[in-house]
Amino acid sequence: MTGLSKMARVADGPGGAWIRRDRAESGNEHMSTTPPGPAAWRATAAGASASFVGIGLARFAYTPLVPELINAHWFSPSAVAYLGAANLAGYLAGASGARWVGRWLGDRGALRWMMALATLALLACSVPVSVPWFFFWRLVSGLAGGVIMVRVAGAVLPYLKGERRGLAGGAIFAGLGVGIAASGTLVPLLLRLGLSRTWAGLAVLCALLTALSWNGWPRPTAPAVPSAPGEGQGRAVRPARLRLLLVEYALISMGLTPAMAFLADFVSRGLGRGSAGSTVWILYGLGALVGPTLYGLLGDRLGFARALLLITLVQAGALAALAAAHSLPEIAVLSVVIGSYPPGVVPVVLGRVHELVGRRPEAQSAAWGRATVAGALSLALSAYLYSYVFARSGQDHRTLFLIGAAALGLALVVGAAARFARVPAVAEEEAAHHIAGVRGASVRE
Repeated sequence: MTGLSKMARVADGPGGAWIRRDRAESGNEHMSTTPPGPAAWRATAAGASASFVGIGLARFAYTPLVPELINAHWFSPSAVAYLGAANLAGYLAGASGARWVGRWLGDRGALRWMMALATLALLACSVPVSVPWFFFWRLVSGLAGGVIMVRVAGAVLPYLKGERRGLAGGAIFAGLGVGIAASGTLVPLLLRLGLSRTWAGLAVLCALLTALSWNGWPRPTAPAVPSAPGEGQGRAVRPARLRLLLVEYALISMGLTPAMAFLADFVSRGLGRGSAGSTVWILYGLGALVGPTLYGLLGDRLGFARALLLITLVQAGALAALAAAHSLPEIAVLSVVIGSYPPGVVPVVLGRVHELVGRRPEAQSAAWGRATVAGALSLALSAYLYSYVFARSGQDHRTLFLIGAAALGLALVVGAAARFARVPAVAEEEAAHHIAGVRGASVRE
């Protein structure tokens, strides 16, 4: 017998990293950090598929279905608004529990089964049993999306070579944009078959992508570690700036909610343009297609703090303009600009988190999880706020857009304060404990 091979789990790896430890009789150990598994493009494609299924379709396909849900008398207008908010409440729950799910199932298992759960939720929505039934499954679909949003970056990015984090993150989260675009093009086609078959058709598409990406995830081996102490760690963490970023992201999430939830209904019923609502949503989806990659590249070029301020400024102006718009050509152009933001801001915020935290995967994962929770909490609360205002204002969409623009304006103020304020740096070890709750590596045999 020449040696023993054991698998040891390291608690501070992204989602729980696995290191293969070969122990020879001499007592020497060798740690393999080369991730055996699918090619980088397959791992990136799996990440994009997960964001497509868990958020792109599970959340955004609901928006173009809102007018039909009302017209087909499945639910009342007020019930439809609250059912849409159920997905965001589930998203908050999923984001909050994502680290626990990742430790329980591992990143591969968590992402696989959350994609399957989102697929099941879409299929269940094809049967309008009752409002509580629909509410539950919209909640479940949001929960799956929240877990995916937190875990997908840590499951893929640490195993990719290169320093262009913005581009790589943009490629992964491009699935959000593709899902928005697909919902705008597929939903009108599927609606010709009926509302129930539309939900079932979306579920079939998600099931196909879940199956195709099943073996595309990197195997849970440890990403490459620095060869010298402190190498590749980046600069010291700034906890105060990270906290300001969480506030900024929460305000951004509040600002993007009204167009995300009510744009198609605004054109279709608010302006009385009927099917033009679906057309505008397709344009929104076209913007969403280019947003993640474009904004990710912008972050690589300008730095993620500057890029975040710039795109938020543009979005605040676009949303304010939408509140005053009446002509379809003007709304069409604004829809493209606004549509680029919900998926496009994600890789920028992710890149900014990495700038603040440094290159320690567990600290990155923990900080990104907190950012996602902050955004999810804002989405859930603001969705119910917007639903309440929508009902109390006589279904006035323009009021919602103005509230969203004001939220983005506040996000700009917070972002500028975080960008230019003098904040003393904190040592990495102390900051990691303060921000990420990292306990240090503990090997369990």
